[in-house]
Amino acid sequence: MGLLPLLKRDYGRCLHLPAHGRGAALPEDLQRLLRVRAGVWDLPELPDLGGPLERQGAVAESQRQAALMIGVQRGWYGVNGATGLLQAALLAMARPGQAVLMPRNVHRSLIQACVLGDLTPVLFDLPFMADRGHVSPPDGPWLEEVLAELPNLGVEIAAAVLIHPSYQGYATDLKPLVARLHRQGLPVLVDEAHGAHFASGVDVSLPASAVAAGADLIVHSLHKSAAGLTQSAVLWWQGDRVDPIAVERSLGWLQTTSPSALLLASCEAAIEDFFKPAGRRKLLLRLEQAKALAIRLKQFGLPLLETQDPLRLLWHTAAAGINGLDADSWLIKRGLVAELPEPGSLTFCLGLARQRGLARVMLRRWGQLVEKLGTGAPLPEFVPPPLPKLAVPFQSCGISWRASSQRLPLVDAVGRIAAELVCPYPPGIPLVIPGERLDQQRVDWLVDQQIIWGDQIPVDIAVTE
Repeated sequence: MGLLPLLKRDYGRCLHLPAHGRGAALPEDLQRLLRVRAGVWDLPELPDLGGPLERQGAVAESQRQAALMIGVQRGWYGVNGATGLLQAALLAMARPGQAVLMPRNVHRSLIQACVLGDLTPVLFDLPFMADRGHVSPPDGPWLEEVLAELPNLGVEIAAAVLIHPSYQGYATDLKPLVARLHRQGLPVLVDEAHGAHFASGVDVSLPASAVAAGADLIVHSLHKSAAGLTQSAVLWWQGDRVDPIAVERSLGWLQTTSPSALLLASCEAAIEDFFKPAGRRKLLLRLEQAKALAIRLKQFGLPLLETQDPLRLLWHTAAAGINGLDADSWLIKRGLVAELPEPGSLTFCLGLARQRGLARVMLRRWGQLVEKLGTGAPLPEFVPPPLPKLAVPFQSCGISWRASSQRLPLVDAVGRIAAELVCPYPPGIPLVIPGERLDQQRVDWLVDQQIIWGDQIPVDIAVTE
C-alpha cells in the first residue's frame, strides 16, 4: 500500500489544482482546524451542525450568510465537487424528455446528467482557434446564429448552459448572453467552476461573475480558484425562473447523506476568505503578481497565450513545435508540474499561494525544453472537429448509454451510434457523446486526434448493437 507516502511527496513546483498550493494558501481558520488533533473534525450531521439541505443548524446559517455575501437568494454547499452540483442544477431545470441547450465544451458531468434525467443535449459549436486547438467563448452574434437555428430541430428547449470561464481561462462578457437567453424564455445555468474568484469583486479588470450577469444557477468549485479543499463547491440560486424546491430535491438525489463536516467547513472558509480584508489583500496581490509574471515571461521570449484570467498561465508550446503532452512529461521529471497538458499548450494554475522565483524557473525550463524538444518551426494548425453549428444526438443519450454494445476499432465505427463518452481527461470535454452517429468525417478526425493526443484517445469505441 503506497498511497499515504505519495501524499507527502515533494513534487516540486506544483502549478496545478487545488488552488491553495498544497495548503500554503488555506484560510487561517481552516489551517488552525487542521492543526488540532487529527480526525476531531470528522463529525456526522449532529443537530447543532445540520447539513446543506437542513433548515436549522450551523451549516444552514453559514449558507445563508454566504448567499448574502455573494449577493444571491440561496446557496448550497457541496462535497461532491462541482460535478455533483452541476448535475443537480441541470436536473432541477428540465423534466424528462426535454432538451437543454449547451456548448460543445461542457464538462462530461453534464452529459452524464442528461443520461440520468432523460434529457436531450442540444450542442452548439464554438469558435475555434487553430493555432492552439482551443475553442473561444461565444459572443452575441454567434449566439444569435445558434438561436436562429433552434426552430429547425423540432425539440422543446427547457434551459440553457454556459461555461465561464473555460478551463484555460477564456471568458467573455456574460451579461448580454444571459439576457438574450432569458428573452428566449430559458433559465440559465453557468458552470463557473473555474471562476469563483470573479465573484469576489476584488479586481475590476477580472470578468464579471455569472452572479452579476444575472444567471439563475451558478456553480463554483471552491478548490479551483478559491482556497477550498478538493471536492468543496457551492451552488448559487437567484431569480424566479428555477424552483428552489426542485433544486433541493435534485441535490438530495446526488449528494451524500453523510457530508464531510471538514469539507463543509472548507466551503465556509473559502467563501469568507473572499470578503475578509486579509483574504482580499491576498487575492489582489496574487492577481498583480500573476500579471507581472506574464509580462516578464513575454519580455524574455516565452510564448504565452492571452486569456481573461491572470491566474491561468498558458505556454504556447505549439509555437516552438512542441506537443504540450510531451512537454508535460519532460517537465514533470524536472519538478515543474502543470495542470492541463494539451497538444498545443500547457496550462499552469498559479493559484493563491506565493510563487517565489517562478519567472526564473520557468524561463530556464522553457529554454531547456526548446533545446531538447523544439523543432525550430511551429506545429501545423489544429483542425476543428467537423461539426454543425447545432446538433442533437441521433438517439437518446440514456438509451445509447444503457444499450447492449460492442467495441469496434474507430476506423470500423462509421455509421454506428456511440454508446459511450470519448474525452481526454482532464479537462473531460467530450469529443463524442452517447447517441451520436459517427460519420466518416468524424471518424477520420478522431483517428487524427490519436496522433496528437496519444493514448488519451482510445483506438476503439463502444457502439450500440
